Amino acid sequence: MIAARERILVTPRSLTSAGLENVPELAPLIEAGYELLPGPPGRTPDETELSDLLSQDVVGYLAGVEPVSAEALRSAPALRVISRNGVGTDAIDMSAAAAAGIAVEVARAANAPGVAELTVLHMLAALRDFDGAVAAVRAGEWDRTRGGELGNRTVGIVGLGAIGRTVAAVAASFGADVLASDPFVEQSSLARMVDTAELFSSSDVITLHSPPGDRPLVDADALRALRHGAILINTARSSLVDDAAVLDALESGRLGAYAVDAFDAEPPALTPLLRHPRCRPTPHLGGFTEESMHRAVSLAVDNLLRGLGSEAA
Repeated sequence: MIAARERILVTPRSLTSAGLENVPELAPLIEAGYELLPGPPGRTPDETELSDLLSQDVVGYLAGVEPVSAEALRSAPALRVISRNGVGTDAIDMSAAAAAGIAVEVARAANAPGVAELTVLHMLAALRDFDGAVAAVRAGEWDRTRGGELGNRTVGIVGLGAIGRTVAAVAASFGADVLASDPFVEQSSLARMVDTAELFSSSDVITLHSPPGDRPLVDADALRALRHGAILINTARSSLVDDAAVLDALESGRLGAYAVDAFDAEPPALTPLLRHPRCRPTPHLGGFTEESMHRAVSLAVDNLLRGLGSEAA
């Protein structure tokens, strides 16, 4: 057995709000002899709180969405493994982690089904003006908008990883023509591979499932190439999109609807874009399902135990 003083910090809000003792997926860590140290219940720690927690003999860190700065990592001399219960590492200072010899692991593909289902939900809701229809009936009105069918549309998918492939399969099952752009995929049975420029100019519905780059993928130039009234969905990263350009495109009608489930800060400030009647913001719901959470935590725990395995019995 490992020494009882060695600790694993657990910060995801879904876990700390439930109480770590009530999360069965964490049991293997306790069985291996580690002590679990919870973050603030139901919220992400700020940098000061995180630094204090990491300084407490923490050798492993099951991380949520909170930023992990170089300053916080300097407070963690014992830390050897950071294991996220998600797929992104952009909140972590990877250079600082590498310099400190800290391994960083992700729960690859754990949330893919949940994010893909939410993406398709946003597609269908936008095509049928679902929110407006519900609001009209609740207001005692009978105001119908003639919608469109996904099967008669071209769906463009930026990023053909686990999420993108699932979206492609579902869209194709509806009868949609599916295009995809991914620098790491040359051909696919699920979609016709095209470059990003052709995808933007040829698609009625565009959904983003790629990692962020040095600049927004969806900027004013990309939006000018869209078919009039196109639908844009972002369940990936907020930095993929130039918010000001998207707002201009919504106001001009070039963009028919924008659905977003990814934000720099949670909760986000209510900007003019998020208040726009044809913007549908959702509170980071993509991977927030029972199934996705169980998969993600289990994978994160497995990654921690493997990363710390040389020390465990």
